[in-house]
Amino acid sequence: MSTSSTEKLFTIFDQSSTILQDELACTYLEALAETGDNIFQDKILQEGLSELNNKRLQKEYAELNLVSYTSEEIRRAYQLAILKGMKGTTQTNHQMTPDSIGLLIGYLTQKFIGDRKQLSILDPAVGTGNLLSTVLNMYEQTSTIESFGVEVDEILIRLAFIGANLQRQQTEFFHQDALAPLFIDPVDLVVCDLPVGYYPNDAQASEYELKATNGHAYAHHLFIEQGLRHTKPGGYLFFLIPNGLFESEEAEKLQHYLKDSAYIQAVLQLPFSIFKNDQAAKSIFILQKKSPETKAPKEVLLASLPSLTKKAAVDKMLWKMEKWFKDNK
Repeated sequence: MSTSSTEKLFTIFDQSSTILQDELACTYLEALAETGDNIFQDKILQEGLSELNNKRLQKEYAELNLVSYTSEEIRRAYQLAILKGMKGTTQTNHQMTPDSIGLLIGYLTQKFIGDRKQLSILDPAVGTGNLLSTVLNMYEQTSTIESFGVEVDEILIRLAFIGANLQRQQTEFFHQDALAPLFIDPVDLVVCDLPVGYYPNDAQASEYELKATNGHAYAHHLFIEQGLRHTKPGGYLFFLIPNGLFESEEAEKLQHYLKDSAYIQAVLQLPFSIFKNDQAAKSIFILQKKSPETKAPKEVLLASLPSLTKKAAVDKMLWKMEKWFKDNK
């Protein structure tokens, strides 16, 4: 993948978004969605633009031949533009799963599920779609994929939808509360960067086994249960969880639920250096939904991952993982 291609495409996303942001008096992220739509539809869709800005946009788009870029180059350039738009935003739900984590989860899904000609994937908290797109791009040459994304935030799901279009991904998006009933058939694979915090809809939470004993339920617990509901027996789930997941007052209930519903395959603590502070640190939590054909691994894969810049330590960790797969899969 060419860095210069990614940079060139980012520049077109960025400059055309800035033009539209000024012209439409909207946020950068809203303007990015508008310009992404223009690029995908191959025409300027906004009416009433000034003649000067119309010509400036035409000049930007004339330099772009989207089919000459790979899906991964498009994803990375689009991600850089989204990250620029998110700088300074105070909304905690406007966060993107870092690239290094997405690539690691993609690698791990391939190790666990192997080669599949047909595959269905769900991200119930899809956000801007970066995690789902990263995983999909790792399978695009080998599999026929059905993918689904759910997101309650209007601007985030619009960005995800347009990003999928630009990358030529056939993802079906649902703009709704992901903890309300989902009209999605069970899938082979769930990936999710869990939204952490309390879920305010107590009536909806009461439909879940992991509802709170007192007060509001934890959204991240309910997302785990919703993920398992929408996974085929024997299917896998890859969650990004807060490191303190099993330290809360509801942890015992979660442990009992998981014992009945799934086999824990792995807990991989991510390097603290990836996160702004230690409280924000996360782990990759891998589950397999129980079925008559599945059984628990001989041992759960537990590891603290080294900084991904330390090649020797990463190689040692990958060797440890390979040995675990040989012994347990």
